[in-house]
Amino acid sequence: MRLVLALTALVSALPVAYAWGAAGHEIVATIAQMHLQPPVMRHLCAVLSSDADFDRTRPCTLAAIAPWADKIRMHARWSAALHYIGARDDHPPDSCAFPGARGWAGHEDINVLHAIRNVTGILDGFVARGGVRRASAKEMATASEALKFLVHFVGDMHQPLHLTGRDRGGNGDKVAWNGRVTNLHSLWDSLLIAKALRTIPRNYTRPLPVPPMEAVLKGTIYDPYVRRIMYEGVGLGAYSTVRGRWEDEVEAWLDCPAPPMQSFLQRPLQAAFGVGARSETDDGRICPHAWAAPIHKLNCDFIWPRELDDPAYPHMHAVDAENELRDAMEDYGRRGRSGGHYLELDTPEYAGAIAERWVVEKLLAQGGIRLAGILNDIFMPLTAHNNND
Repeated sequence: MRLVLALTALVSALPVAYAWGAAGHEIVATIAQMHLQPPVMRHLCAVLSSDADFDRTRPCTLAAIAPWADKIRMHARWSAALHYIGARDDHPPDSCAFPGARGWAGHEDINVLHAIRNVTGILDGFVARGGVRRASAKEMATASEALKFLVHFVGDMHQPLHLTGRDRGGNGDKVAWNGRVTNLHSLWDSLLIAKALRTIPRNYTRPLPVPPMEAVLKGTIYDPYVRRIMYEGVGLGAYSTVRGRWEDEVEAWLDCPAPPMQSFLQRPLQAAFGVGARSETDDGRICPHAWAAPIHKLNCDFIWPRELDDPAYPHMHAVDAENELRDAMEDYGRRGRSGGHYLELDTPEYAGAIAERWVVEKLLAQGGIRLAGILNDIFMPLTAHNNND
């Protein structure tokens, strides 16, 4: 069953007329909100408005809650492992296992893929029991927390370095960016997006002729970037004669392959080829493993520079806490100075090729489209329930 996108309603059915950093998470959430069925956003706001942290002085948006799961990690340490996943046999660019014969590192069911499955299950149960109109205060609090986690985790799943365990997802690999020291993970979390924001054509500072889309934008620094992703990437359908570069494939981003068989004899074979992991999280409706697998592959295709395995380039692998603290202090003292002998990645060959291929923009768009599809699918039944009451 294909998840429902409001993009069809927004651009086809109408008459012709910082995981990522906070900014990345908010961009994913903003694109998702543009593709929600109108009744769904009202249901989501009703859930969020029960939260003690809900700011009633500001508009209700998914972007406002998108970074929440990162903000609580310091005092909710149990949630840290839910932001990523790593396979024991994965070591890009040479080995690209997802998960491979030895499965996932850590607890096999405590990772971003299972987290998405779990929180969607919580929200499914909330809707099946009647949603806001019939929920207790405790059920409302649980649904609000599940919703905030879902918005964040879908974003995390579309950051490729959240899908590999090598060197803690690249956190342990120092590189240079425009002459300054950083690490591979931070480059993908924030620096590529920051560079894209600085190079947006000036005309995207003006509103596009799509009122439902513009109504979601709230005057943020990344509004022009979202406009460009929508106009040139996703496409505006009936609102524009210019077709987006992915317009013909957007609906397919929501497709889920049929779940694999689970007979006793098949399980060893499934485990050897990583299929068993998919059966634990995926069904024909929501399939985080199937969606994440090609994103993970990008780590081997081009994200992980092969030069990082050259002994000539120093980089920090997993170290004990004392050494990690020392390295962090050295990095702090090095800020603003040259990246020196670290591998420079703000180059035409690396950052330039990523920008030319619109890799980051497509990942952000896919995250938004899939988040919208999940939320539409979960919450649209509430509209039918309410109409029948």
